Amino acid sequence: MDAVLLIDKPQGMTSHDVVSRVRRILGMRRVGHTGTLDPMATGVLPVAVGQGTRLVQFIMEGEKTYRATLRLGETTDTQDAQGAVTARHDWSGVSSADVEKACRGFTGVIDQMPPMYSALKKNGVPLHRLARQGVEVERASRRVSIRRMEILSIDLPLVTFEVECSKGTYVRTLCHDIGEVLGCGAHLTALRRLGTGSFKEQECTSLDALAACGEPLRCPGVLTLAQALRDYPAAGVHDEAAARLLNGISPQIGQVSGADDFAAGDIVALL
Repeated sequence: MDAVLLIDKPQGMTSHDVVSRVRRILGMRRVGHTGTLDPMATGVLPVAVGQGTRLVQFIMEGEKTYRATLRLGETTDTQDAQGAVTARHDWSGVSSADVEKACRGFTGVIDQMPPMYSALKKNGVPLHRLARQGVEVERASRRVSIRRMEILSIDLPLVTFEVECSKGTYVRTLCHDIGEVLGCGAHLTALRRLGTGSFKEQECTSLDALAACGEPLRCPGVLTLAQALRDYPAAGVHDEAAARLLNGISPQIGQVSGADDFAAGDIVALL
């Protein structure tokens, strides 16, 4: 089976847990996810199977859309509700207008400091492992892009918003930083990924539904490799180039139809 599965990740499971469950359901070893979702988070998690694992690096490139809720007045060591509270501050002086102004300040290109509780590695060791040992290491800030940030509701101390952002954006860090601007601290209390690239939550299937499906390739949420590359423009490959590609050799420019439509550096699906 070569495919990409759009899984609606349940709360309480790591992305690796989802991969393990898919392996058991399908009886396959070659399975990989396309970007870590924290255990607290739910929503769209593309999972690649078989030859689909070769597409992971391309599927991960898409922008992400999240719905998140933050709580003012408390900071935690993980920047979310699963961590230990490190400080409490009075938030009663914060108004809805203050919240809206603070959020507007985080749209566009911003710099984020990756949290210690993350899957990033330092000398091969995941930062979250070091954090649990009480070790904090120096980290370089990362530039990310917040395309859209829309407040859905304000019921202080809770604020719910939707955000479209580039890959690598930490929404819990975004919540933490908003709290810093407001002067009362904040942490993430709920997170759902609504989409990654053009893949939306409405297309996803649950792990239980996948397990109950007698023909996995016919299940909702299962994409062929060509469907999984739908975010990229496609070019036809002439017959004489097919053998070259099968041997890992790039085709000549004259062996690809529509090659003049693409610029140098474009990522193109060759069909």
